[in-house]
Amino acid sequence: MSSTALDEEFAWRGRTVRWGSRGSGPALVFLHGTPWSSELWRPIAESLAHHFTVYLWDMPGYGRSSMDPSHPVDLGEQGELFADLLDHWGLSRPHVIAHDFGGAVALRARLLHGAEYASLCLVDIVALSPWGSPFFTLVKEHAAVFEQVPSAVHRGALEAYIGGASHRGLRPEDLRMLVDPWCTPAGRPAFYRQIAQADERFTDEVEAAYGDISEPVHIVWGEEDTWIPLDRARRLRDAIPHASLTVIPGAGHLIQLDAPEALSVDLAEWLAAVEPSGPGYARTAPTGENRHG
Repeated sequence: MSSTALDEEFAWRGRTVRWGSRGSGPALVFLHGTPWSSELWRPIAESLAHHFTVYLWDMPGYGRSSMDPSHPVDLGEQGELFADLLDHWGLSRPHVIAHDFGGAVALRARLLHGAEYASLCLVDIVALSPWGSPFFTLVKEHAAVFEQVPSAVHRGALEAYIGGASHRGLRPEDLRMLVDPWCTPAGRPAFYRQIAQADERFTDEVEAAYGDISEPVHIVWGEEDTWIPLDRARRLRDAIPHASLTVIPGAGHLIQLDAPEALSVDLAEWLAAVEPSGPGYARTAPTGENRHG
C-alpha cells in the first residue's frame, strides 16, 4: 500500500478525508499522529494486510486530506470525525492501532462518541498531561510569528524538530517523507495551525475514564522516547489496569522507523492473541511489562 492508495474520500463537515483499505479478514484501523500522516504506518499496515482488512486514513489538516485554514483540526474535532468515519465504513468493533496524537483521537472517540473496538493498541501516544516538546510549546505560543519565517528557515527548523523524534537517526528518504508535506503552500501554514490548536484539555477531559475501557488494551513505547517519556507509558498502564505494556529498547518516539522489526513482531503477537484469525505468532496475550529488542 502506497500513499497513492488513499483513493477513497469521506466528506465530513466540509472536510475531505482521504482513506484507503486493503487485504481481507477482520478490520484493523491505523491512526497516525502529528506531524505525520498515514504514510508512517504504511509498511506495517502492508505486512498485516495478509491477515486483516487494514484501513489507513489521513486526518484533516494532514497528509492528503483537506487543509482548509477555516476548519479546526484539534483533538475534539478529530475524535468526533473518527467515530463518524467508523460508521461510514460500517465497522462496529475493529481492532485499532494508534500512535501519538492518534491515541487521543481513538480514546476520545471511544469514551465520548460511542465508538467500540475489538482491541486497542496505543503506541507512544498523547494521553496524559503534560505533553508537547519545548519546541512544540514555543510554536504554540508564537504560531503567527513562525508562519512568517523564510522557507529555508522553516524547513531547517522542521527537519531538526522531526529528526529529534528519532533515537537512531532518520534516513534522508524518511526525513523527506515526513517533512515534505509541511513545505507546500498549504502544508506550511497547516503545520503551525495544528500546533496552535493543540490543547491538553482534550486529554484532561477523558483521562479519568481510561479505567472504563473494557476491551483488551496493549501499550507499546520506545524506551528512548524524549517527546513523550516512558513514565507516561507506565502511568497509562496504571490508569487502564488490564492493559499490558511492551517497552522497545533503542527506539524513540518514531518507533516505526527506529525499530520496525521489533514493533512489527510485537503488534503481530498482540493481534494473534486478540484475534484468532490473525498472524500465526504466540497466542497468549501479553501481560505486565515486556521488552522487544
